[in-house]
Amino acid sequence: MTPPAERRTLPNLQQRSTLAGEAAAAAAEVETALHMPADPLRAAFFDVDNTVMQGASIFHLARGLHRRKFFTTREIVGAAWKQAYFRVVGVEDPDHVAEARNSALGFIAGHTVTELEELSEEIFDEAMAHRIWPGTRALAQLHLDQGQRVWLVTAAPVEIARIIARRLGLTGAMGTVAETEDGVYTGRLVGDMLHGPAKAEAVRALATREGLDLSLCSAYSDSFNDLPMLSMVGDACAINPDSRLAHHAREQGWRVRDYRTGRKAARAGLLVGAAAGAVSGTVAAGVAVRGRRG
Repeated sequence: MTPPAERRTLPNLQQRSTLAGEAAAAAAEVETALHMPADPLRAAFFDVDNTVMQGASIFHLARGLHRRKFFTTREIVGAAWKQAYFRVVGVEDPDHVAEARNSALGFIAGHTVTELEELSEEIFDEAMAHRIWPGTRALAQLHLDQGQRVWLVTAAPVEIARIIARRLGLTGAMGTVAETEDGVYTGRLVGDMLHGPAKAEAVRALATREGLDLSLCSAYSDSFNDLPMLSMVGDACAINPDSRLAHHAREQGWRVRDYRTGRKAARAGLLVGAAAGAVSGTVAAGVAVRGRRG
């Protein structure tokens, strides 16, 4: 029998995932070409962290923002501590979870969208551009060359996701969406982070909007957490996979591509998991910056 706290929490999580996915799809940029794509039914969806880019994009973004005094060390350490606490102790009272979540978001309130967009452009050039995996970039280009559209789908803020997509010549991006009013962050997310089931909701919403046939589409990720997205398309590929995804991919007969070598590959799951868990869960929420205009 489901415990009372869990009964109260799960519907809220599901609702937030659905809202996050729908918001991400609504905010997704679409190519500006005047003609229809050569293959309008097919598209490819790429996770970002350790799939397109080495490491966690939100970590590089957060570090760059910190260096530019966007937020203080005290603010980010406090937010990271709250995130780590709830990851260790598990699901608590929903009111306590909401309080921690809102606290972690508080320090972005008052910053402008323009400010963060400009800083994100700089940070991509200095910390991210050289971390793009050439092999994954080639796979994305192959889809483009076949007349298909290519979107990034990431828990990172949609602003940085769109910058990465634009620099790589991709169609667009879906990422975590945060609410704004008159171009200023309110400190609240629209739904929740674009993670796990929320990614699948975003892909489904975009497919409906764009008239895609998901059975003909492709998806790429390094993480078992993205299984909902990978499982909904006809062609799934594990890139630099963690151990659980590698095992699942072999069982399903999915393609596997690993662009890591030696000890780097062996340690990647642990390192990326630690960075994405402790940093993305908090900082992604804290610096997720795209949302509904008031």
